[in-house]
Amino acid sequence: MNLKQITYFLAVAEAGQMTAAAKQLHMAQPPLSYQLKALEAELGVRLFERGSRGVRLTGSGQQFMTYAQQIVETVAAAENAARR
Repeated sequence: MNLKQITYFLAVAEAGQMTAAAKQLHMAQPPLSYQLKALEAELGVRLFERGSRGVRLTGSGQQFMTYAQQIVETVAAAENAARR
C-alpha cells in the first residue's frame, strides 16, 4: 500500500464513480481501477461495491476511509512542519 493508492481510494469514495474520480485526478480510468484492485488484493478485502451506477463503499471500505483520511492529513501536516 502506498500514499498514491490511498489518495486514489479517497477520490473514488468521494466521487462515487471511477470515471469522475479519474477525471479529477487527471488520469485514465483503467490505471485507477488497477491501483484500487491492487489495494484491495493487498488488504484482502473489497473496499467498493461496483455497479452500473458507480461505486459504493463496503463496510470494510467505510472503516478504511476513516484511517485513509487520517493518513493523508498526517502526511500533509508532516510536510508542512518540515518546510518550516
